[in-house]
Amino acid sequence: METSSRKLNMLFSYKDYLTWNNSSERWELINGIAFDMSPAPSRKHQDLFGILFGEFYNYLKDKDCTVYGAPFDVRLPIGFQTDDEIDTVVQPDISVFCDKDKLDDKGAIGAPDLIIEILSPSTAAKDLKEKFFLYESVGVKEYWIVDPSNETLTVYIMGKDNKYPRGVVYAGEDKVKVDIFEDLEIKIEDIFKDKLKKS
Repeated sequence: METSSRKLNMLFSYKDYLTWNNSSERWELINGIAFDMSPAPSRKHQDLFGILFGEFYNYLKDKDCTVYGAPFDVRLPIGFQTDDEIDTVVQPDISVFCDKDKLDDKGAIGAPDLIIEILSPSTAAKDLKEKFFLYESVGVKEYWIVDPSNETLTVYIMGKDNKYPRGVVYAGEDKVKVDIFEDLEIKIEDIFKDKLKKS
């Protein structure tokens, strides 16, 4: 797909997505709309990613669930859509899967149990709007939004009505209890370490 056509009001499928093999670019599809994930993440973003990924990786070493970091394709079909028909594929910064049947050689198909998105100027609006409603609609049990600028973490936990209630904001000396796991708690001060303030 030519760069110019990506700017047009066109709808695409996962089949199209697989042909965009330029390794210098990353794209997501949400309801057929292509979103450019450039530019590359900042150092602060990557520091936060490493800290959070490490927390989950270490916790899940001897457990049935698995954590994946971007780039990792998560296809989100509607009903019984085939890969050719799927029009939503995202690359969450961090995703946790506890159902191994959702994993395959292409990445994953179906909603993760937990997703973490780290805001950046180029992706913040999408993470807070399109992805929020997408993750809610497909049943992601827990959605975390990390705001590097304000050093806050907002957590949304799926309610009984299959909607996200108002998010809970954590900052400072707060501790976050991971809802999908009984014994995992993460300190906010361990996420936003002093070295991040130097960037």
